[in-house]
Amino acid sequence: MSISLSRVHLRVRGFHLDGYGHVNNARYLEFMEEGRWAFFDEHPALISELHEAGRAFVVVNLNIDYRAAAGHGDDLIVLTGIVDVGERSAICHHRIYRDDGVLIAQADLTFVLLDMQANKAATIEGSVSNALKGLILTKDQFSV
Repeated sequence: MSISLSRVHLRVRGFHLDGYGHVNNARYLEFMEEGRWAFFDEHPALISELHEAGRAFVVVNLNIDYRAAAGHGDDLIVLTGIVDVGERSAICHHRIYRDDGVLIAQADLTFVLLDMQANKAATIEGSVSNALKGLILTKDQFSV
């Protein structure tokens, strides 16, 4: 597994379920958020550099493709990584698999780099751009 690909294991609990006994669609957002936190925990120098520069990653778009239902007691694997970096935004990809290899959901999340003092999007450049581009994966690499 690439160091650019974060892997988080989660168990579906009763409070994750909707009235039909499936994981509620909003919970997948939380599962993916857990994946992003783990990803950035694994790259602390990048986050430190952003904080020192008064910058932060901010989500501006999320597109989720729900592929199969997950239910109580299922063990899930959340894969998270960067698939594209542009001048003003980047794309973080997520895939959630059940431990039997079934793809449950996948998503592309677009984020910008926010200048916290000016409260507006900043150009992704210099060492931050280089660091993010060094983490880029293809979506083919997101498999269990």
